[in-house]
Amino acid sequence: MNLVERAKNILLTPAKEWEVIKGENLTIADMFTKYAMILAAIPAIAGFIGYVVIGMSFGGFGTFRMPFGTALIWAILTYILSLGGIFLLAFIIDALAPSFGCTKDMTAAVKIVVFSYTAAWVAGILNIIPALAILVSLASIYSLYLMYMGMQKIKDVPKDKMMGYFVVTIIAAIVVFFIIGFVVSRVAFGSMAGLAGVSGF
Repeated sequence: MNLVERAKNILLTPAKEWEVIKGENLTIADMFTKYAMILAAIPAIAGFIGYVVIGMSFGGFGTFRMPFGTALIWAILTYILSLGGIFLLAFIIDALAPSFGCTKDMTAAVKIVVFSYTAAWVAGILNIIPALAILVSLASIYSLYLMYMGMQKIKDVPKDKMMGYFVVTIIAAIVVFFIIGFVVSRVAFGSMAGLAGVSGF
């Protein structure tokens, strides 16, 4: 599995690439160490640079730049918890499989989630300019489309149950990543508030 070729193909020719992925004998460890752990670093690193160096402009009110320590905590938590969220979402997809007429297969579920999140991870480079972060959210919509295609191809979901399976999966994804976002913001910005209290500001 060539990371660059896989990322390019899943983004540009997803229908064809999902067929290739379906036939590959990949392990969960392979998908995480050779793909997810590399791409998931893009938004975290870009966000760290963006928040510390470039910052958020508020017009006449100036530019806000996150303190180095806070941004570092944010980046580390974003990276670690996003990978945890990917695994958890795959687990949920697999657990739901029998309810929607398909077979449980955790490796297949990880394939679906890991490779569909390529769009969101690659777009994460835009975090280097915090004002463009909204575009990362739009890329996440494309990731959901890729997930829909992946569920069809990899899980062989019956057509009459596909939409229900996908909707439940979307709800699960929203809940999982809302919780991750909440935890990251509470810990990172909580630490910033703590430092401000210690410094007397």
